[in-house]
Amino acid sequence: MGKLDGKKIAFLATDGVEQVELTSPWEAVKNEGAEVELVSLEDGEIQGFEHLDHGDKFPVDKKVADADPSEYDGLVLPGGVANPDFLRGDEDAVAFVKAFAAAGKPIGAICHGPWTLIDAGVVDGLTLTSWPTLKTDLQNAGATWVDEEVHVDKGLTTSRNPDDLPAFNAKIVEEFCEGVHQELAESTSS
Repeated sequence: MGKLDGKKIAFLATDGVEQVELTSPWEAVKNEGAEVELVSLEDGEIQGFEHLDHGDKFPVDKKVADADPSEYDGLVLPGGVANPDFLRGDEDAVAFVKAFAAAGKPIGAICHGPWTLIDAGVVDGLTLTSWPTLKTDLQNAGATWVDEEVHVDKGLTTSRNPDDLPAFNAKIVEEFCEGVHQELAESTSS
């Protein structure tokens, strides 16, 4: 029996996703019994990357425009440079992320993943970590940036890079077990 039996977790990603930041958390969550779905901007497949090289393709389960955040217990935002930049420019993707925060549902974001959180308007007053080049963007959006392997604030779990995946995976499983964080919903509704 897994820690996440009966839970459904959305992974929001598109072309340019850092492959290991999709596959490693996906396996960690799935191995604990959660149902996982890849939500993206378009139907079909997305192109993973291994740094700057093409990686594997991954089948999309649902378009973000057709996905209902209330059907999920948590959200993962993998990194890669292009992936979150495409997501943050898409109204449906931003609204999807905002809905998770407004409901206080746990969110995990690694590397460049927090870019989408900035555009969803959900980082003000929170403490996060990320790929170091996002520090100024996060601070300008009202967040406090820390250089830590993994950081959790009100159900929002963040990490810096693929080296942090073991800690990130353990923490997102823990946060998904805990469920709704009312403090996150309250901090993002103001």
